[in-house]
Amino acid sequence: MLYLSSFTFPNDDMEFDFFMKIKRTCYDSFYPFKVLSRHGFERIDFEPVTILYGGNGSGKSTALNVIAERTKINRDSIYNKSNFYSDYVDMCEMHLKVDIPENSRIITSDDVFDYMLNIRNLNEGIDQKREKLFEEYLDAKYSSFQMNSIADYELLKKVNATKSKTQSRFVRNQLMGNVREYSNGESAFRYFTENIGENGLYILDEPENSLSPMRQMELMKFIEDSARFFGCQFIISTHSPFLLAMRGAKLYDLDENPVEVKRWTELKNVRTYYEFFKRYEDEF
Repeated sequence: MLYLSSFTFPNDDMEFDFFMKIKRTCYDSFYPFKVLSRHGFERIDFEPVTILYGGNGSGKSTALNVIAERTKINRDSIYNKSNFYSDYVDMCEMHLKVDIPENSRIITSDDVFDYMLNIRNLNEGIDQKREKLFEEYLDAKYSSFQMNSIADYELLKKVNATKSKTQSRFVRNQLMGNVREYSNGESAFRYFTENIGENGLYILDEPENSLSPMRQMELMKFIEDSARFFGCQFIISTHSPFLLAMRGAKLYDLDENPVEVKRWTELKNVRTYYEFFKRYEDEF
C-alpha cells in the first residue's frame, strides 16, 4: 500500500537562498540544513517498503525525523530540534497517493528502550509495595489492638483481615501482579508487533536494535506480511542484512554521493558480512 508516494528535501540552491535571506548570526548550528544536501539527497520515490541505508552520520535518522515531522504522524519520544528545524521542514514537499491514516507513527530506538524500562520500573514498584504489605500484615496480625474510637475503625478492619487470611492472600488482594518481563529482544519484538496495526504508514528507525538475528528475520517477515496483506507502508533506516534483504524493498544508499538506489547485495555493509563468512567458509 502507498500513502506517501514521494518526498523532496531542499537542494543546495534552496539552502543557499535561505541563508542569504536570514539576518541571524548568533547560531552555531543550522541543523538539519546541509546534512542531506551534502550527499545530493533531494528526493525519495517510495514503494510499500522503502529502506534508507548508510553509515553513522549519513543522515538516515535525520531524513526519517523530517518526514515524520512533515507528515505529522504520531510519535512518542522527543528529539532535538534546532532553531531552523521548522524552516527546513517547511521547505520540504510531499506527495500523497491517499490520505495518511491517523494510526500512523514513527518508532525509534528510544521508544523501544523506554517501553522496556517502563516494564522494569513498574515491576520494581510492585516489588517494593509487596514488601511494605508484608510488613503491614505482620504488624497488624500480632498487634495488641484495642478500638478506642470510631477513628480506629479502618485499623480494626485491617487487623480482622490479617487474622482471617494468610499473608500471601492478604497481599494478593491488595496488589496487582507483576507484569511479565521478557528478554530485551523479546520485549523489543513485542513492541513492534503490538504497535504496528493494519492500514498505516510506519517509520522505523533502526528497528534491529536489541534483536537477535532470528528475531530480525521474524521482524522482516512481519513487515513483509504487513505491507503485502494488511495495507501498511514502511520507511525504514537499517544496517541489518536481514531487513535489507526484504523482498520488494527499495533501497537508498546514503553513503553514495549522490545517493543511489541499489540492490541489497551491492551495499558495503552486506558485502562485509559476505566476505567475512566467505573467508571462514570451510569451518561451516
